Amino acid sequence: MPIQVLIVEDEPLSAQKLTQMLAHLLPDAIIVACHDTVRSTVKWLNDNPHPDLAFFDIQLADGISFEIFEQTEVRFPVIFTTAYNEYAIKAFKVNSIDYLLKPIKEAELSTAINKFRTGFYASAANSDYHAFAKALNQLSNNYKSRFLVKVGDHLKMISTSDTALFYSLEKAVFMLIIQGNEYALDFTLEQVASLIDPRQFFRVSRKHIVNIDYIKDVVIWSGSRLKIKLSVPHTEEIIVSREKVQQFKAWLDN
Repeated sequence: MPIQVLIVEDEPLSAQKLTQMLAHLLPDAIIVACHDTVRSTVKWLNDNPHPDLAFFDIQLADGISFEIFEQTEVRFPVIFTTAYNEYAIKAFKVNSIDYLLKPIKEAELSTAINKFRTGFYASAANSDYHAFAKALNQLSNNYKSRFLVKVGDHLKMISTSDTALFYSLEKAVFMLIIQGNEYALDFTLEQVASLIDPRQFFRVSRKHIVNIDYIKDVVIWSGSRLKIKLSVPHTEEIIVSREKVQQFKAWLDN
């Protein structure tokens, strides 16, 4: 019998890479569905037979994947993938569920699959996911609330709630705050995305992460894309990449 696998991942390249690794490590697997939001995953689970195994990214376009457990019954083992740092991952090792830190390493994925094959997850599907949801909810409340930046000879604390935009320019990353000031950060844009609340911020492209509170207008743009106008002036155009449009709409509508 083929192993039916569900993938819940909001980054198309990550989903593609995971699919390729599974083809090598779990050749008897069939990917029955791939979803990128909490909403679409819950609907699919309610309308279809449950898979044998699932891979859930923790941060999705419209929320956190633990919300899936709160909105529908999960009767299958789940392997979580996440961009959180290793210290956060260790906090969840108490749960009998595996976690893979992005970018996923094939050796670690192989170990997780071996646990699944040997029945390690036999009791996981019936475990207390409410306790797990509570633990993840605590983590979701620990998103970075401020960044420390250098301004001349001084250090300044900038609140994420006052940040309209994070963006990359010429291999550097900046934050644009509501007063119009811009500050350089000692983080990559990928690191910033993993530290801030995905319900508040959305990475619309390779170069831009926007704050929903400062989106002034969204305009239909060429090539089935969208253009964002912020309430804070910014010199560069902010375009939602084509592959992100549907996720972005779901995030706005959440």
